[in-house]
Amino acid sequence: MPLPVALQMYSVRDQLSKDYVATLQKVKAIGYDYAELAGLANKSAGEIKKLYQDAGLSIISAHVPLAELLNDTEKTLSDYATIGCSYVAVPWIEKERRPGHAGFEPTIADITKVGKVAKELGIVLLYHNHDFEFVKIDGKYALDIMYETIPSDILQTEIDTCWVHYAGVEPAGYLKKYKGRAPVVHLKDFTATDAPSSETPYDLIMENAPKAATREQRSFEFQPLGYGKQDIPSLLKAAEFVEAKYVVVEQDQSIRRTSLEDAALSRETLRKYGW
Repeated sequence: MPLPVALQMYSVRDQLSKDYVATLQKVKAIGYDYAELAGLANKSAGEIKKLYQDAGLSIISAHVPLAELLNDTEKTLSDYATIGCSYVAVPWIEKERRPGHAGFEPTIADITKVGKVAKELGIVLLYHNHDFEFVKIDGKYALDIMYETIPSDILQTEIDTCWVHYAGVEPAGYLKKYKGRAPVVHLKDFTATDAPSSETPYDLIMENAPKAATREQRSFEFQPLGYGKQDIPSLLKAAEFVEAKYVVVEQDQSIRRTSLEDAALSRETLRKYGW
């Protein structure tokens, strides 16, 4: 069964900054009925809720920085509950918090603390991975260690299939490991000419990709779904297999087209497969 499709609004952040209301309307017109937030754009929870309702978009989840969640956990999560989010995801962790650094174990403890409050408020906490969680510690991926350490009723997965692939792991197969614990799946495509290495993590990709003028100068480029290396049909089958509730389209950067044009191309690709 095709799953509901959301757009991660970070994908069109440049358009939102120009005209928030018009961009929401365009996202709806493209064919997205659901949205995942990435910030509130200096608006109140009530304002955000009304803007999306007026545009005909249902907000399913939000990416919220861990520091923000820790600063005032109950209030922050309550705001997202007011908006109507069923899920809140930790989208990113700073270098000092990552595997291989002293801050990794405290980060697991901090995420656990936030997840317990989220559970009390009826929100499911998710963790959104990048490539750097696929370093191994005692023979296990750090991401797996996180999910083994934190109970599933406190933390669920939001597997970003692009970064799994870029880390050198087959994404559909990895996603299937978390059947029953993967309510929201990120669909993202990319092209890359280099092998994964510690020299080309997400940080460098985001910093350098926009500066390169031609494809030949870019070792990595985000693409609309169906325009890159990802096996889209296998990812869709895996999302169904793990009993996901939603899939989320995300494209961190748009270089060749506008972000809305890329979002439309991704939606067209999913339609080709009956989604």
